[in-house]
Amino acid sequence: MPAFPEAARAALADPQLRHNLAHATDTIRRKRASVVAEIPEWEELRLVGAAVKDSALRSLDTHLVELEERLVANGAVVHWARDAAEACAIVAEVATRHSAEEVVKVKSMVTQEIGLNEALAAQGIAAWETDLAELIVQLGDDLPSHILVPAIHRNRAEIREIFRTKMAAAGRPAPDDLTDDPAALAGAAREHLREKFLRAKVAVSGANFAVAETGTLVVVESEGNGRMCLTLPDVLVSVVGIEKVLPTWESLDPMMRLLPRSSTGERMNPYTSTWSGVTPGDGPQEVHVVLLDNGRTNALADDVGRQALRCIRCSACLNVCPVYERTGGHAYGSVYPGPIGAILNPLLKGTGVDEQTDSLPYASSLCGACFEACPVRIDIPEVLVHLRTKVVDSHRGDRVLKPEAVAMKAAAFAFSDARRLALAERASGLAGRVIGRWGKTRLPGGRPAAGRIPGPGAAWTSARDMPAPPKESFRAWWKRTSGGRS
Repeated sequence: MPAFPEAARAALADPQLRHNLAHATDTIRRKRASVVAEIPEWEELRLVGAAVKDSALRSLDTHLVELEERLVANGAVVHWARDAAEACAIVAEVATRHSAEEVVKVKSMVTQEIGLNEALAAQGIAAWETDLAELIVQLGDDLPSHILVPAIHRNRAEIREIFRTKMAAAGRPAPDDLTDDPAALAGAAREHLREKFLRAKVAVSGANFAVAETGTLVVVESEGNGRMCLTLPDVLVSVVGIEKVLPTWESLDPMMRLLPRSSTGERMNPYTSTWSGVTPGDGPQEVHVVLLDNGRTNALADDVGRQALRCIRCSACLNVCPVYERTGGHAYGSVYPGPIGAILNPLLKGTGVDEQTDSLPYASSLCGACFEACPVRIDIPEVLVHLRTKVVDSHRGDRVLKPEAVAMKAAAFAFSDARRLALAERASGLAGRVIGRWGKTRLPGGRPAAGRIPGPGAAWTSARDMPAPPKESFRAWWKRTSGGRS
């Protein structure tokens, strides 16, 4: 993926995309605002949610060991994965050992993060998404663009065309008379997925939360596909980021009150599935849990950035972000788009690694709407500024300096010596006189036109006023007028 500015320009040139995004995010925002307003103590609940996650992160090592012990006692097999490659290898080994040619999946951000579908495909194993929006993305050979609604960039007509042309190659075809009515589209997906649920030997899930005290994994969903994946197959493999751990069953309560309202704008999510291992004669008889790091301990070590690990993947920050609403999720080049993706990706991958990741902390206006919406009070603007500092620091040793670095070095050179500063002020005054002659253009009513400068500076002034430098510096004015007394 290109860096965010380039990808964003392409997205901004697509009016249909902007229309789809504006309509969808506005609908979700209004639903969320309505149900949040029903809880007078919402701010107190946010504080509790943040405190629960912070407490869990402070003692993460202890809680992870306790979680493993409880899961093993309940008949599950626990694996530890340092990175994406290890996690994918574990899942592939389990599927191969059971001669599975396909697996069904519950919607899972972490399996997308590690590229599990592609890794399994390389081993000859087809991984089928069963969430409706994820199915649309997969059949359309597309990428998710939203944490909660991966196909938010598609409208009904586009979805109908994807089902009509692509569904047959993946299994049961769409009906010949399929319309773009939402109920008809959902019905076609239901019939298509039912065959996969009934024949799958192996399922793969993530988890919204993992309770250390009881060794319980929790999946929250709205369609029932998760319940099918978690109960019908013989083998279940759950890939869980280590930051998902909560210490006690009681600490799950505020999370279950915050998540539905912040994500789908519902008072309560339709389906909550919990499992703690193997139950003889009921559900999967072989359960594997893969506890994944993949950069999370690096984020945990960052005093400012670790608050990003509070994230419960509700997507509230995306729905209020003016940048996301106009560019969509693809411009972020990651499975985690929007404001949370702009901080989470650099924290997991590190800064100074590649241009695309380094561009993400700048993909924000710093308006603060994301912090106000976040149910666990992640101060995303604070982390964005912190990461911008780290990006700059990571490039201080570059042999070829960026234009910004050149400008800062030039400013430091001028400001560090009074004589050089005086020369710069005189040069600035001369430039002000020249630009003043350029900028004689007037708008109706006699107002001067917004300052624009040609050449290399045109990109900067395309969306900003650039006032001409003053013809006289403050020091020169003070000397000439004796401080305004003459």
